[in-house]
This record gives sequence, structure tokens and C-alpha cells, in this order.
Amino acid sequence: MTAILNKFRIGVLPVLVAVLLFSITLVSCSKDELEIQNDFPFEVKVMPVPKEVASGKTVEIRLTILPEGHYKGTRYFIRYFQFDGFGTLQYYDQLPYQPNDLYSLPAEQFRLYYTSHSTVSQTFDVWISDNLGNEKKLSFEFNSSD
Repeated sequence: MTAILNKFRIGVLPVLVAVLLFSITLVSCSKDELEIQNDFPFEVKVMPVPKEVASGKTVEIRLTILPEGHYKGTRYFIRYFQFDGFGTLQYYDQLPYQPNDLYSLPAEQFRLYYTSHSTVSQTFDVWISDNLGNEKKLSFEFNSSD
């Protein structure tokens, strides 16, 4: 070993420091201690909506999902249930949602359209969830302007 160090004119101290740094790096990268986060909670931002809607009229609801971090495999879903009044909720020009059925959301920023079919006040909840078990509930209430 001394012959090799003398041949390359390397002192013992730099070799010991290199071995020590390599050992620390190897131990600190232990597979058991690495943690990869793929579960990010999220908030949902809702733009202001009207307080009243007439029967047969449609209200646009703009929503944005704001995750605390991004994980490539995260998928978002939506479902809703109407408590009072009658109306339909749909995503862009798709068919109206059925209450309590789960639908996939293709984007984190989107618009929903609620069409009133009632002359009384209307109340419904929207649940937005992800495939990792996080869920947010949004409540909407519209008074009839008829």
C-alpha cells in the first residue's frame, strides 16, 4: 500500500479522508431511510358565484385545485349531491353529473355549470378527491330569482 501511495505521491491523510467521506455518503443513502412523498394535500379555490339563479338559467362555477406539491400519478375526481331544490351540474359540455357518482377530472383548473330547474332555493355539495385519499367538500346555495 505504501508503495502505491509513494508511486502516485499521495499522502495517507487524503486517502483516509476520501474513504471516510465515501463511507458517510454510503451510510446516509441507506434505502430504509429514504422517503419519497407522493401524497400531497390540496385546497380548492372557487371564484365568486351569484347568490341567485332563475329556473332554467345556468351559473358558471370556476374552480382551481391547488396541491401543496406535485406528484405525477395524482388523479382528481368529483361527485356531488343536491339537498334542496332541483338542478343539474355538469363539466363544460359533457352530460350532467348524476348525484353521488364519481367522475374523473382531467385538469386542476376547470369550470362547472349548474342549471336551475327549481323555483325555490337550491343547496348542493361538491366533493373533490384524489386517488390518494384526500378530499375537500364545497357547499353551494342559490336562492331563486323567480
